[in-house]
Amino acid sequence: MLLSPVTSKTRADEAFDRLQLAIVKGELVPGEKIGEMELCERFQLTRGPLREALGRLESRGLLVRRPHAGVKVVSISADELIELYQVREIMEGLAARQAAERMTDQEIQELLAMLDSHEQAIEQAGGQAYYQEEGDYDFHYRIATGSRNTQLSRMLLGDLYYMVRLYRYRLSTSAGRPHKALKEHRQIAEAIAARDGELAAFLMQRHINAARQNIERKIQEGVLTF
Repeated sequence: MLLSPVTSKTRADEAFDRLQLAIVKGELVPGEKIGEMELCERFQLTRGPLREALGRLESRGLLVRRPHAGVKVVSISADELIELYQVREIMEGLAARQAAERMTDQEIQELLAMLDSHEQAIEQAGGQAYYQEEGDYDFHYRIATGSRNTQLSRMLLGDLYYMVRLYRYRLSTSAGRPHKALKEHRQIAEAIAARDGELAAFLMQRHINAARQNIERKIQEGVLTF
């Protein structure tokens, strides 16, 4: 069973968490211009913590600040999003291969336990969404860190990680997609537990390829717009 670490959050931390969640879940949409007063009222925040939170979100690439244009939620084109997933397919395949070779037995057991908690969360959402908190509660984050490849982790968990999170939650709300994605995660984790790097890499690449095809389908159907 995974237990949340005991931490003391500041008001700026709370503001950051609330705004980042709003961005990830699409409550603040890509390209949307945001103002401090509006955010204070909308999220019940005070000016100081809000400004600190905005700075942190900007450093993560989730917000962009333009002279004379204010602050906007970052946005990318459909082609750029597809390219991100093509890059992920190769890089995360390698991460899964190396995770199978390098993760400790305890880390693998924690990975499997985390997926059990994900299943519970999906059921609580009525099977309609698959939301993963960032960091150690995120399957893809664990695989990247488990690869023990510093350069690979730096690339996967930098701006690329936060940009992809902008779209992963909304893409997980397709009918049947949450359970299918969880099943794919379990297959990858089982290959890692069996120390089968080749299979883990293949399954990870197939998983991300399926996600990319889901994006392309949503774009064609007009469900996902840019």
